[in-house]
Amino acid sequence: MPSSPSSSAQAARQALAVRLAHLRKDAGINGRELSARCGWHPAKTTRIQKGEAPPSDSDIRAWCEACGAEDQAEDLIATARAVDSMYLEWRRLHRNGMRAAQERLIPQYADTALCRVYVSNVIPGFFQTPAYATALMRSITGFQGTPDDVAEAVAARVARSRFLYEGNHRFVVVMEESVLRYRLGDAGTMTGQLSHLLTVMPLASVSLGVIPFTAQRTVWPLEAFYLFDDRRVAVETLTAKIGVTQPRELADYARAFVELSKMTVYGDSARALITDAIAALR
Repeated sequence: MPSSPSSSAQAARQALAVRLAHLRKDAGINGRELSARCGWHPAKTTRIQKGEAPPSDSDIRAWCEACGAEDQAEDLIATARAVDSMYLEWRRLHRNGMRAAQERLIPQYADTALCRVYVSNVIPGFFQTPAYATALMRSITGFQGTPDDVAEAVAARVARSRFLYEGNHRFVVVMEESVLRYRLGDAGTMTGQLSHLLTVMPLASVSLGVIPFTAQRTVWPLEAFYLFDDRRVAVETLTAKIGVTQPRELADYARAFVELSKMTVYGDSARALITDAIAALR
């Protein structure tokens, strides 16, 4: 089972730090000399080499120049940006509002044939109704204190649902029963959202199952994760979206999905749980 959703990002950050340390050693200078050539405090060099502080583009250029390795700067900058994209704080992603972050997801879904999703908190975005998405995004915007462009962000999120109906896409979703019971929005919003789940369940592109409260657990409830083919996992935590690409961890999440699926009910049994949740709203 996955031990930490941020371990891939941390491993990549450490690998970049090692590359920079090797450049310094190959140049035959110590940390203090490199710091002097770069014009910053030696503590900054130490933090970068330990992977504790991500270097900026200008930091990398200064480092390479100090080591006489200017030809490696652009490659290292590209690597650093890729590492940076693996651990993205929500406040940073949403610093100008949520719309842009939603739009950036569309190409990823367009390029994915099989999307396996486990959720323990909210309905997946591609299943969300406009009313449910609005209630959820208003809650997130209020908590994060980021700009309010909820109406535009909802439109971008709901647009993602087109992949349920077009192209060669398959969505296999496992959700905890608690997701059906959490009230995001009023009773009418929740009724509409849960009814929409019943509407999409028969689609050829969709497999939707529910882990009942009464299921004998062999895997504990996990953070929500989205597995795009076998290439990448997106893990959602309170503060960040974490991209996992390390093969070992991809295998862990794929295994976790298989084990969670064994506790899941489908078809009439899943529909009965959704119908019960709708009835409880009345």
